[in-house]
Amino acid sequence: MNFALINYLDKGAYSSTTVEGEDDQLLNFLKQKGLNIEKVIWNDPQVNWENYQLAILKSPWDYFDLIGDFYNWLNFLEEKKIRLLNPIDVVKWNADKHYLNDIQSAGLKVTPSFFISKADQIDLADYFTKFDTKKLIVKPCVSGGAKNTFKVTSENVAEINSKLVTLIKDEDFIVQPFLNEIPESGEWSFIFFNGKFSHALLKKAKTGDFRVQHTFGGTIYPQNPDEKLIDSAKEYVDRFAKGCLYARVDGVMVNNEFTLMELELIEPFLFLNTDQNNYERYYTALQKLI
Repeated sequence: MNFALINYLDKGAYSSTTVEGEDDQLLNFLKQKGLNIEKVIWNDPQVNWENYQLAILKSPWDYFDLIGDFYNWLNFLEEKKIRLLNPIDVVKWNADKHYLNDIQSAGLKVTPSFFISKADQIDLADYFTKFDTKKLIVKPCVSGGAKNTFKVTSENVAEINSKLVTLIKDEDFIVQPFLNEIPESGEWSFIFFNGKFSHALLKKAKTGDFRVQHTFGGTIYPQNPDEKLIDSAKEYVDRFAKGCLYARVDGVMVNNEFTLMELELIEPFLFLNTDQNNYERYYTALQKLI
């Protein structure tokens, strides 16, 4: 069987000085395990997809900038009967943050959210009252890497509102309360392979920033969470990530309860390098799925 490890045309936008890259290390590890696998750029027109029986999404980190093309590519794989991990229907669902509504409807704890579109009259100041907060986070419903993500306060609300009036002509946005737990305590990430917990870590933003992504200078701290916390994260995976090779559950502790921020099922950084055993657990999960 021939495998394609899916990535993107890397132009250095997500290079980091604080976290080591993992794609090449994973590729080499899987090759050493005897897999016939190579890195493939998902939208490279020169790729002959007939050569591959299974594609593994790893880092298509520009999909949200090219979402129409990405959906067309997913449909193409489906037509060609090329299996994708994670599954195509899950990936389509997870590409738009409206999925948070489904998770909340299932009774799982999610960061409070409002969705706005170009049909709406936008006044971000209203959301301070709706959420009973002094700070907001606003970001596109299809996004990644903190693209067009804004922290909104009373000081900049008029400026961000003006930007949003223009941006929302092209895409829907999500408005959420800014969670002070992020800069104070950090954001949790729990990584699961084929539904089984592998490892966890805390991500913290650099001083003066709110973005925990390592591409913005964030740092990571491997953790050993207790079983109760792991079980809380696993609920999201059990309900919404069935058949997935990998899932990353991102969230924070609010009033001693785990609250989901994102369920990452498309292109999450997996922090494999925090423990050599993570690679083995990834491979074991892959073997069970193929």
